[in-house]
Amino acid sequence: MQVHGGSIALAQLRIGFDNFCYVIYCATQKKAAIVDPGFDATKALAFLSAHELTLLYIILTHYHSDHTADAQRVRSTVPAAKVVCSKEDGQRLSLRPDIEVSQGSALNVGTVHLEFFLTPGHTPGGICILVDKKALLTGDTLFIGDCGRTDLPGGDLSHMFHSLHDILMRLPDDVIVYPGHDYGETPFDTLGNQKRTNKTLQAKTLKEFSMIP
Repeated sequence: MQVHGGSIALAQLRIGFDNFCYVIYCATQKKAAIVDPGFDATKALAFLSAHELTLLYIILTHYHSDHTADAQRVRSTVPAAKVVCSKEDGQRLSLRPDIEVSQGSALNVGTVHLEFFLTPGHTPGGICILVDKKALLTGDTLFIGDCGRTDLPGGDLSHMFHSLHDILMRLPDDVIVYPGHDYGETPFDTLGNQKRTNKTLQAKTLKEFSMIP
């Protein structure tokens, strides 16, 4: 588990084989959000309890079960918590969303500000979350050194290229990328370094992007 205090109120929790679940929290107001509880929310719920945090939101970056399967358990444990996802992917969830977010939507977790980006490609309604303009939770859109698959149902190569190059690449270099899976050489990295080293961000055209192995 990686816990980042100070300006980034974020816990990165490895669950299962390679998934990451995140807890975004406000230490002063004791509020929190869980992002992608995955198949097992035990660590996330234990983090809430250990830090005496009140859960406001269960945020799902996309509808795939390896990110969402235990969301119902979290909701049952904290009935007041609101389920948050995009309208597009919310239609594919067994758990009905309470809040549908789109490009430019925002929420607050205590004093922590969340800005949402609609980043289709891996799924039709994948989202990324910018936390206090410092940390970017990318789900299965952007990994360290790669990006999410587009060959699964609902995936789209051209949408992924647009999400990466026209949305995420425009964010500042000092933003820290926190992906949905531990696929890279490091569990997180600066976006600036990913712009310089990630093959999917270096592709200049959709044709180049489509030829990446």
